[in-house]
Amino acid sequence: MTTHHLDTKLLHIGSAPFDPETGTAPVNLPSMRTSTVRFENLAALERVFAKRAAGERAISYGRSGMDTHRALEEVFMQLEGGTYCVLAPSGMAAINIAFLGILKTGDHVLVCDGVYGPVRNLDRALLKGLGISVTYFAAQDDLDALITPETKMIYVESPGSLLFEMLDLPAMAAVAKRHGVLLATDNTWGSGYIYRPLALGADISVVAGTKYVAGHSDVMLGAVVAKDESVAARLHSAQYAMGNSISADDAWLALRGVKTMAVRMPQHAINALKVCAFFDAQPYVAKIFNPAWHKDAGYALWQRDCTGANGMLSVELKCSPDAAKAYVDALTLFGIGFSWGGYESLVQWVDPGTLAAHTYWKHSPNALLRFHIGLEDIDDLIDDLKQAANYLPRT
Repeated sequence: MTTHHLDTKLLHIGSAPFDPETGTAPVNLPSMRTSTVRFENLAALERVFAKRAAGERAISYGRSGMDTHRALEEVFMQLEGGTYCVLAPSGMAAINIAFLGILKTGDHVLVCDGVYGPVRNLDRALLKGLGISVTYFAAQDDLDALITPETKMIYVESPGSLLFEMLDLPAMAAVAKRHGVLLATDNTWGSGYIYRPLALGADISVVAGTKYVAGHSDVMLGAVVAKDESVAARLHSAQYAMGNSISADDAWLALRGVKTMAVRMPQHAINALKVCAFFDAQPYVAKIFNPAWHKDAGYALWQRDCTGANGMLSVELKCSPDAAKAYVDALTLFGIGFSWGGYESLVQWVDPGTLAAHTYWKHSPNALLRFHIGLEDIDDLIDDLKQAANYLPRT
């Protein structure tokens, strides 16, 4: 049997089958929109329910998706190296499935303090009311000492999405397995293409397909991927009970977007490292956060565990957060926005309050700006950064 490279698989997943009568087919599956699934007869209906009873993802109702959705699930399984995937209407919805599929009242979860910010809101708004307790920890903390008999999951994001702190996932996985605890991680940064947590020992990988999988800033999408059948069954049960579903059109857009992932992500990474080199030479820059940058604290872990990088980086400026606002406003090619992973360049002025809980930040009084370096001409982007520097205080 021929084993193809991941790049080849991503191009061919979702290819439309040939019409048996005409012998023709479009290149891609169409967007299959439906609420109702019709059955030819009761025997066909019974076959579907028999497959479902056996654990197969048989199509029975629009909410569970059609062929377009199945193809996208296969994309995420190939990217992440998993055997089961559930789709969600956003990355945050996928995080909800991971938490509520595993945890119940009385359980305890350890969450890395550099995790995606809205997870803390999930804790405040939902988990506390359900009687699920959360302890936040720093990467250097002794996890063995923090695990209690009630601890059921460790949840992390690696690299983190503000400071891009690399975590030692294999070491954390070893601790989790020693205590019979599941390790779940937000892998939106790597999206399975440049970083594969399941291969490093994690049990669950969560991805916001909104970002690099879709790649065009026009889709809201999440996915949860697992390898173990018992874990997969719990995730499926939670997703089905919560009624999560994504539109067929969004699934189709993501399938279209992932076809160019193999060329987009390396180019984002090339551009980002050129911007890092530019910032490294500027007197107004205190620190650069990008695990693929050779001066980053996580560079050794990145070299060991990752196969590439992307367009993300953050920069600590030698000025106050308020003083950095004029710089952000002066940029012309960088849109101001919270997302990333699309073709365009973005900048985010990071609220100091957001950083307060991040041990990795070291409580600096300086401004932090997060950049997504897009696919524009790199000289144009650097020229834009140069002119905006005129609006910074002189150092």
